[in-house]
Amino acid sequence: MPEKEKEEPSGPTRVLVVDDEAAITGFIQLGLSREGFEVRTAPDGRAALTVVDQFAPDIVIVDVMMPRMDGLALTRELAGDPRRGLIILSARDETQDRVQGLELGADDYLVKPFEFAELLARVRSVLRRRQPDQAAILRAGPLELDRAHRSATLEGRSLELSPREFDLLSFLAEHRGEVLERDRLLNSVWGVSFYGDDNNLEVYIRYLRRKLGDTERQLIQTVRGVGYRLVLD
Repeated sequence: MPEKEKEEPSGPTRVLVVDDEAAITGFIQLGLSREGFEVRTAPDGRAALTVVDQFAPDIVIVDVMMPRMDGLALTRELAGDPRRGLIILSARDETQDRVQGLELGADDYLVKPFEFAELLARVRSVLRRRQPDQAAILRAGPLELDRAHRSATLEGRSLELSPREFDLLSFLAEHRGEVLERDRLLNSVWGVSFYGDDNNLEVYIRYLRRKLGDTERQLIQTVRGVGYRLVLD
């Protein structure tokens, strides 16, 4: 499938899960969503191609055994874009199956059944390897963000951030000192297709303030009726 040049939307990391078993896609979608990822699902390879064009996922998690177009055929179609990670899921544990999937262009191969924690670790590992050009360090006063490894420190202290918390803090840091409207933050961090309770923004601002130790310093300021501003010396 020829790749089209497109502008990548900003916001949370986007994941497409392709599996004909609704229980599997639901399990993965729930877990990744709780970690701050934006997740879509598709029941087979052909449906996945349509979602890929519309959703532009950063990583695709694909099962091997599916109707219409199986996971290996889908992997072959999608492997040409170096910006997109691919993880194969399969009940088959033979070495030749793993080798075939990896040679087709997959970044990783995970055997079913699996623990969600292992899948999450592999997703993050693939994303780190797939985004070497985003290794630039963003520094804003005492705050330092490593976009390649999605890690952050404040005055040398490591911050344990979820993917969505990292995206929100990164956007605030990029525009430090600027008053950012609520709608702009929601569209940039949650995505232009955000539908839901905009109290999510207040919740994640509260999470960030807690992790920043921002009780008296007011690093993240509320601008009443407008939005928020990150202030760092």
